[in-house]
Amino acid sequence: MRNAKSQLFLPLIAFLLICALPSWAGSIFVSGHDSDFHAQSGNTIGAQDIINAALGFTRDGNTKPILVIQTDLSNLGLGDHLDSVTGLIDSGYSAGTTNGNHFVVVNATTFGTTNLSDYSAIFIPSDHGGTLTNGDLTALDARATDIISYLNGGGGLVAFAEDGFHTGGNSAQLFGFLPFLVSSTAAEQFESGNTLTAFGASLGLTNADINTNFSHNIFTSTGGMTVVDQTPNGDVLSLAFRGHIGVTGVPEPGSLALLGAGLLGMLAKMRRKNA
Repeated sequence: MRNAKSQLFLPLIAFLLICALPSWAGSIFVSGHDSDFHAQSGNTIGAQDIINAALGFTRDGNTKPILVIQTDLSNLGLGDHLDSVTGLIDSGYSAGTTNGNHFVVVNATTFGTTNLSDYSAIFIPSDHGGTLTNGDLTALDARATDIISYLNGGGGLVAFAEDGFHTGGNSAQLFGFLPFLVSSTAAEQFESGNTLTAFGASLGLTNADINTNFSHNIFTSTGGMTVVDQTPNGDVLSLAFRGHIGVTGVPEPGSLALLGAGLLGMLAKMRRKNA
């Protein structure tokens, strides 16, 4: 009788193990690199590699089009800015609404009512180097809750450098659309001696990709994400994460791992008793 009852519990524990992990997991890549600019100027191959690695990670096999927010090209008047959409095109993407390496551009107003679930990832240009304006940031920050829900439903997000050097003022919070990531600070620096973490290398990047251009912000804390690359003195340049975002921020992956390990341990123990 005991063995029969134990056998009944085995599939229940396996089911609980599956339920312990989110059924859908979103992916995020944020960076102090302005790769949308440098995909057109400087170490173009390295910048394009960063864009492709970021989108490959965040799309996670989803072939729906990419959503790009770009209201206008007013940043170009500041100098040292280029059209972010051109940087995306130079990296191998084209405008279109069908599945594949296609993207759709919306402005700040249209973004407010866009159905995010129609897209595999949100592509957010850099404000220093690219075309992200204060109006675009305001539109993004206003939908922070929607963006988190979209990510928890399996969506992706890529965001490049934000240091406040953009048109339209500085009222919008930088990276405010990811409320747990409040630790970015402007840091203008030539990229020399930057190194990848093991995780960054697993994305297909090389140290040559993350050097010889310029970066414009660093992250002084991770917000629960994983470091992709860093400066010679250890400042964080890029972060990535795949998983579920809780009410108060990104849960530590270790919490889910410990729960899963505990359930697996119970399963193994019951199997030994039944042997």
